Amino acid sequence: MKKCDYCAKEISYFEQYCSEECHSNANKYYETTEKYGKLFSIINMICFFGIPIGIFLFAFLRTAGMIITVASCDILGIMLILLPFPTENMISKYKLKKATKITRIIGLAVIGLGFMFLIFMLLFPIIFPD
Repeated sequence: MKKCDYCAKEISYFEQYCSEECHSNANKYYETTEKYGKLFSIINMICFFGIPIGIFLFAFLRTAGMIITVASCDILGIMLILLPFPTENMISKYKLKKATKITRIIGLAVIGLGFMFLIFMLLFPIIFPD
């Protein structure tokens, strides 16, 4: 059996969505993707490279490195929660609803990673002196 492209419920072979609600939710998602896709890509790239750059800078400029690393993690995580745009592979494997939920969970994990960096860098000044 074929599955609904939004919620993954089983449907007949000739349908794409199981209900009008799933169809409208999928349309809203694709409209949002079209509207904010470029912004998402730019912020994603900046933050993705900001994390290792901040960690590298931490060895030389402790405060600046910490700020860049934590800010990159937190901005990336917030963006993944507010604009959960999963990859096409995730959508084809899990369908849109579950892939969006997984992306939001990844966003929470990235925010948690940012706070872990902050706590680690603040609590262990002996390891990383100024």
